[in-house]
Amino acid sequence: MVTSTLGVEDLVAARARIADAIGDSPCPRSLSLSERYGCRLHLKLENLQPTGSFKGRGALNCLLMLPPEERARGVSAASAGNHAQGIAYHARSLGIAARVVMPLGTPLAKVSATRRFGAEVVLHGSNYDEAYLHARELSDQDGRVLIHAFDDARVIAGQGSVGLELLEQVPDVQDVIVPVGGGGLIGGVGLAIKERRPDVRLIGVQSAALPSMRESLAAGAIQALPPAVTIADGIAVKRPGELTFPLVQRYVDELVTVDDEDVATAIMLLLEREKTLAEGAGAVGLAAIHAGVVDVQGRKAALVISGGNIDMTFLSRVIERGLVQDGRLIQLNVRMTDQPGCLAALTKVLGELRVNVLQIEHNRAFRHVNLGLTEVELALETRGQEHVEELRRVLAERGYEVHD
Repeated sequence: MVTSTLGVEDLVAARARIADAIGDSPCPRSLSLSERYGCRLHLKLENLQPTGSFKGRGALNCLLMLPPEERARGVSAASAGNHAQGIAYHARSLGIAARVVMPLGTPLAKVSATRRFGAEVVLHGSNYDEAYLHARELSDQDGRVLIHAFDDARVIAGQGSVGLELLEQVPDVQDVIVPVGGGGLIGGVGLAIKERRPDVRLIGVQSAALPSMRESLAAGAIQALPPAVTIADGIAVKRPGELTFPLVQRYVDELVTVDDEDVATAIMLLLEREKTLAEGAGAVGLAAIHAGVVDVQGRKAALVISGGNIDMTFLSRVIERGLVQDGRLIQLNVRMTDQPGCLAALTKVLGELRVNVLQIEHNRAFRHVNLGLTEVELALETRGQEHVEELRRVLAERGYEVHD
């Protein structure tokens, strides 16, 4: 870990240092999301970077600052995926041997990409913190330079270039909303923005499953939380960094949390409305707006979409969960008379209401209902909550007993 004091000049130097390999990411205004949430909303699309996330900025800045003797020894890192890809991709371009330790549950897409970029991948531990301890042990054994995913001034400076770009792209921005894990991104972005525009409201968003930075801020000291599982795996960090925590204390105005259901909805909204693929960690900012824990109505805001590296099979489950949260995929149990033609009558009602039937389970033997009645379990595709309420009302009017 490097423990030098950071200033805006370090971020400016980092931006210039990495410019040949990492260009400015777009920051367009989203017309559809702006209208939906009553604001002027811009999306800082770090998911479009060469490695699919902002992490390549800090990784490359750190690699470029290594002296020749350290480059020759090779580098090591621990990561849940995005830092791993940043290290692997840029180390290969610089001719530096790289080894990355990743948790056993890391999405396959991130593991495969890291190997494809030429790094040696070691799968170890159930979470980032366990992977990091193992990476440190291996580095102690073979002398490779260990590059921390967020608690390194060179890494933070690279991530801070996001904030410098954002101020140029949206100079009159009022709110900047940033995902928070260990704090490297929001620490760098906070330094970049608040030193130049202290009036900007800087808001951090964590997963409610593992809010280590929020708990640390509340306690006034760094806290370590038990590991937890969340679809925002890229920010699932048990303990903030020694360097990042004071930056967050100094620059962040608000820090909120979101649950996985809202994150799933946000991923789906970005796909559907913006044709933008975000991983769970990358979508938490929109999740916070959608859930109402961050109010940007009437303001000019920017969301950092920090990454888009998500496993396709996992994405399909996330979309399904988002559809459930949005009321477009529901499961109902309907009790009715057990007579010939009754099931056909029920499906006729569903057809009249333009409800799409995905699955029907009709099993008399294992339903706890009176003889003469039956219960049908339905998986249905609807147009949203209003459509669901119309469905419930019509079924009740037709004499059906409906349960979730």
